[in-house]
Amino acid sequence: MFGYRVPAPDEAMLISGGRRGQGGAPFRVVTGHGKFVLPIFRKVRFLTLAMCEAEVAETCVTRQGIALTVRAVIAFKVGNDTESVVNAGQRFLSEQDQMSVLTGRIFAGHLRSIIGSMTVEEIVTERQKLATEVLETSKTEMAKIGLTVDSLQIQSIDDGDTGYIDAMSAPHKAAIQRQAQIAQAQATQASVEAQQEAARNQAEYSRQTAIVQAQYSAEVDRAQAQAAQAGPLAEAHAQQEVLAAQTELAERAALLRQQQLVAEIVKPAEAEAERIRLLALAEAERMKIQAAAAASYDRVALDRMLIDQLPQIVKEASAGLQGANVNVLNGADGLGEIAAGLVGQGLTILDSVRRNLGAPEGATGGTPAGAPAGLAKADGGTRKAPGRSIEID
Repeated sequence: MFGYRVPAPDEAMLISGGRRGQGGAPFRVVTGHGKFVLPIFRKVRFLTLAMCEAEVAETCVTRQGIALTVRAVIAFKVGNDTESVVNAGQRFLSEQDQMSVLTGRIFAGHLRSIIGSMTVEEIVTERQKLATEVLETSKTEMAKIGLTVDSLQIQSIDDGDTGYIDAMSAPHKAAIQRQAQIAQAQATQASVEAQQEAARNQAEYSRQTAIVQAQYSAEVDRAQAQAAQAGPLAEAHAQQEVLAAQTELAERAALLRQQQLVAEIVKPAEAEAERIRLLALAEAERMKIQAAAAASYDRVALDRMLIDQLPQIVKEASAGLQGANVNVLNGADGLGEIAAGLVGQGLTILDSVRRNLGAPEGATGGTPAGAPAGLAKADGGTRKAPGRSIEID
């Protein structure tokens, strides 16, 4: 539209004429939007807000008196605030390329000043510290001209032909070379060890392969030998089974024959022997019974004979009293006792005879039945009864 102007995103529109700008500036600053500008009565100019670059290559002397050539790159731009735009517009609006030249000169001066207070070792090892100090010291001056620095990069530091930096780096180079040699030696040793290990593994693999092949060949030979022997072995095994069957059959036949012999000979013989033994036992028992009967009969006959002879024995015993002087102290009772004593003497004689003949005691022994209680056996001495007295001379 006629009279309507719009600045680019990286530009500031400066309108001069008419009212003054903010803070008494000779122009008004418009950024980020458009504005109506009256032709002829107003004048419009544009100031770049884009990033600019300045290079510095300055020879500086360190605190040690060693000259160093320092190369640096500064990234800067016009500040975004209105004050920075006004300051930069008043200085660089007609010649905006001069911003890089002036910035380079400003940083060159601060760079010489700061390097002069540092040693070569500090400059080389602490480049970031150098850049930070340069930025801090130049910030105020840059703000006065409406510029802000985004970054400062030290690109290179060169001591020319003095060789100081090389000498300073020599120990590190030697250490690095030594470490490199050690690393190379270790790598070589590791390579040799790896080769040796690979050779050992290859040899072990070959050995295992040979062993496996030998085992396989042995198994094949064994299988072939077993296959070759399978026929004879099977035949021998069959013959062995036939012999075993024949042997078992013969053993069964022998066992059967043994059982037959036992049934035909041993059992009848045992039965006959048992019969004979029983007959002998029966005969022995019969003879024992007969002997016992005969012995019993003989005792009975002996007892009968002795009984029959008892009167004669008593008579013979009483004959001995014919010439004896007998005093009877108790009258008729005493005579009865004498007679009883004679009978007892006869019985005693009878018992003695029977014992001598082997007759068992007590058959008729003991005191005769009917004999008076308390009567003692005659012994050729004095016999006494209770309350009575008999004397025999």
